[in-house]
Order: sequence, then structure tokens, then C-alpha cells
Amino acid sequence: MTLTGQLLIGQQTLTGDRDVIHGINPATNSPLQPAYAGGSAEHVEQACALAWAALDRYRETSLEARAEFIETIAGEIEALGDELIDRALAETGLPRPRLLGERGRTCQQLRLFARTVRAGEWLDVRVDTAQPQRQPMPRSDLRQRQIPLGPVAVFGASNFPLAFSVAGGDTASALAAGCPVIVKAHGAHPGTSELVGRAVARAVKACALPDGVFSLLYGSGREVGVALVSDPRIKAVGFTGSRSGGLALIKAAQARPEPIPVYAEMSSINPVLLFPAALQNRAEALAQGFVASLTLGAGQFCTNPGLVIAHKGPALDAFIGATTELIQRSPAQTMLTPGIFNAYESSVNALAENARARIAAVGQRATDPNQGQAHVFVTDAADFLADHTLQAEAFGAASVIVQCASDAEIRQVLEQLEGQLTATLHLDDEDLQQARALLPTLERKAGRLLVNGWPTGVEVCDAMVHGGPFPATSDSRTTSVGTAAILRFLRPVCYQDFPDSLLPTALKHANPLSLRRLLDGQRETAKNAE
Repeated sequence: MTLTGQLLIGQQTLTGDRDVIHGINPATNSPLQPAYAGGSAEHVEQACALAWAALDRYRETSLEARAEFIETIAGEIEALGDELIDRALAETGLPRPRLLGERGRTCQQLRLFARTVRAGEWLDVRVDTAQPQRQPMPRSDLRQRQIPLGPVAVFGASNFPLAFSVAGGDTASALAAGCPVIVKAHGAHPGTSELVGRAVARAVKACALPDGVFSLLYGSGREVGVALVSDPRIKAVGFTGSRSGGLALIKAAQARPEPIPVYAEMSSINPVLLFPAALQNRAEALAQGFVASLTLGAGQFCTNPGLVIAHKGPALDAFIGATTELIQRSPAQTMLTPGIFNAYESSVNALAENARARIAAVGQRATDPNQGQAHVFVTDAADFLADHTLQAEAFGAASVIVQCASDAEIRQVLEQLEGQLTATLHLDDEDLQQARALLPTLERKAGRLLVNGWPTGVEVCDAMVHGGPFPATSDSRTTSVGTAAILRFLRPVCYQDFPDSLLPTALKHANPLSLRRLLDGQRETAKNAE
């Protein structure tokens, strides 16, 4: 497929009229063709008008038709073959096995949402049948279902060109909910975004859906993003990126005459607790797991273990010593973009200049452009508590080890932490009582708690939570990964005393979709009807 550098507005391809962006090969700093001219407010207006026109038809597609559409997207992405992987490799510097795995994850999560749509439980049908003889007052017939919020604006992420981008989790869950989607492609991988965007557009056409179900826009500045979030037809936003970017979108969304939710994943350092017995018994193995997780993908994961907390003493010294040896052997790795590399360098330089922290280890020197060196720093609990900047995220392979003199200091450190995506506990049987005492604090601080694992690697499944208290995400009640992500883009509607012929299919008396409803306070089996 020939890349065109054009916007996709429904089934139309249009050339932007704003500043151009190019994909950059981060391994060589060389620009890639074609150029992508940014869209304007007029292009946003066209895309939003199409999305709004498509909403009422798309949101009432049958469960089977919507599921088949989402599966068709996955098939179209797979049909791109090596062309997609080669372009993503050129634009990101990520290794081919990582990109192959990410494509598999992207298609897996699309098919997972297709399964979810078919099951229909996300409709959360609740029926309280009429009780005309009830005293002192009769009860009306009341029926509730979930409906889509409306068109959703999705902002592609820099660090996942497939799984958190054009057809990633935000898009998949919004389409599953019945919401048309307008994606603003990330400037780091415009060609990859075009390939995937065209795959989605082909699926829209193949399934005979309204053109406005999907559009893809580009923009080098904030014009497109702010115009999208400000448009009254956009009813929700999905974003993965920096805290400053997320907060800017939240501010714009809240300034509207009708404020809308922004589901933003922004910042997390993912604390790892090393409990005494585990540290005593397996310090070297813990160091190996920690360094492998820290340096995976040049540390460019939102679940990267950026903070380690443990009791000061010989066992922690052994862990730090083993970590130092491993870090010093770690090669520098190409980061996603020159901008991300520069931001990482700035973060580690700030830590290196901070008198409250000391450098424990630095990875091997860079030999090519945009290669980040791994860094590990050590500080004491008192210094960490005194300096809030020590818990700032350094997006890359950098971590801070906090040495604590007591259980009380560990608790103080945890209580001062901002909200996190994950918190990890490494423990042996002798540590269970101490871990149990900290669980209430950890539950308040993080969306996913792990025992004897590492936070990098997010399983796409029903039970996954990829969210957490601010600033990990802007809404701690939600997840951006897993089937519960669909709930972000739905709202309940109650139908009172409707004739059966006027009820939506999901609420009809005969339960034609065989849904598991809550009927008069009792959960039905799928085959039961009234």
C-alpha cells in the first residue's frame, strides 16, 4: 500500500493544510516519507459532523453486526502483513519481535471486545416489572439499559504504535460500546497510523456501516486536539501520554458549556516493595527480575518499575550490588523519538544533580543517536519524603531505590506517594503479616497489585485493571485495558411504562437476546425470560 500522508474523514481522503510532520527514524534521526500535513478546525468540523450523523444508526446495530465489524478490523490489520511491521519498526526503533507481539495484542483485544459485545452483559439490563396492586402505591414497569455516550475522540500514544493507538484499546472499547471514533494520530508514527486507519476504514465499508463511524486526523500542534475536545458533538475522550498533555485536555473538556469525561492515563512510577524475608532469601534473583523489567523496551512502559522500597541493611545492600553489576552491563537502547530521549536525559540529569539522591549504577554508553542509558539511584526515606521531585516519573529505564529504617518509614513513603497504575509486593511466607498490614494503603494508591511478579506486561483480559488514582489516570473508577474499559463510554437510561413494541430489543419482555438480566432483584440465567 502506498502511503499518502492524507487525513481519513469517513471514507474520504483529504490533504491537510497546516504544518507538516514526518515520521522520524530514531536510530538515524532521518525523516521518513511521506509528509503529513496537519488538519484544521474545518477538518475537525467535517469529522465530527460525520460522526454525529452516524451515531444513532451505529449505536443500534445488532450485537452480532457490531462484533463482526470489530473482528473485521482485526482481520484487516493482520492482512497488512510485514508492511505494517516494517513501517512501525522504521518509525519507532522498536525491535521486530516486540512489534509482532504488539500487533498480536492489538488484534487479540479487538476480538476480545467482539466477544464482549456478543455476550451483551455490558448492557446491564435491569427490569422491575409493574406491580399495579402494590399498596400504598402501585409500581410502574421500569427497565434500564446502557447506551453509548456519543462520538469519542481518541489520542494515539507514543509508546504503543499499535496497542494504544489508532485501533488500540480506547478505540476498540469505544466502538464496542457503539460510539463512533475520531482518532488524532500521534506524530511519532504517522505512517503506521495511516496503515491501521485505512484498515479500520476498509472494515467500516465492508460491513456497510455509516462513513462517520471512524475518522483519522493529524496535527503538529494543539489545534486539532483542542478543536476535537471542544466540539459539542464529542462526548468523551481517551488519552494515553504525558501528565501535561492529559491535564491540558481535561482543562479544555471542563471549560465546555457541557463538560465531558476525559479518560487520561498520564503518570506512574509503579512502586515495588521488597519485603525482608524475600530480600534475604533471593536478593540476586530479585535484582535480575528488576533490571529485566526496568530495561525492557528501553523503559518506555507506563508500568515501568520506577521506585523500589525496602528496609535498609545487608540484604538490600546485596540487592543494590547485584543491580549495579547488571545495569553496568546493560546496553543503551534506542528510544522512540528524539523528544522522548531528550526528556529522559533531562529527567536523569535532574536526579543526578539532586543532592538527596546518589547514582548507584549507569548503563553502557550510547553509540548511536537517541539511545538512553539505564540509571538507578539510591536515597533514604527521610530525603525522599522531604523532596517531592524524587517521585517524578522519568519515562525510560530509570529507577530510585528508597532505603527505609523501619516499617513506619515504609508506610510513610507509601502514604506520600501519588496514585499509581501498579504496586508490586515481593514476599515470602514470613512476610505475609507485614504485607497484610500495608494492603489497605496499597489498595488506595494503585489500580493493580502484584505479588512476586513485575509490573511490565499487561494482560488483555476480563479481570485486568489498567488505571489508578490521579495522576496515574484522571478517573480511578475506570480501566483502559480489559473488557471493563467499555464501561467508560456508556451511560444508563431508564424506560418507564413503555409498550413492548416501543422498547429497545434488549429490554423487550421476551428477552429475545437471551441476556442475563436483573429481573425483580434476581439475576436470571441467560435462557430465562419473563
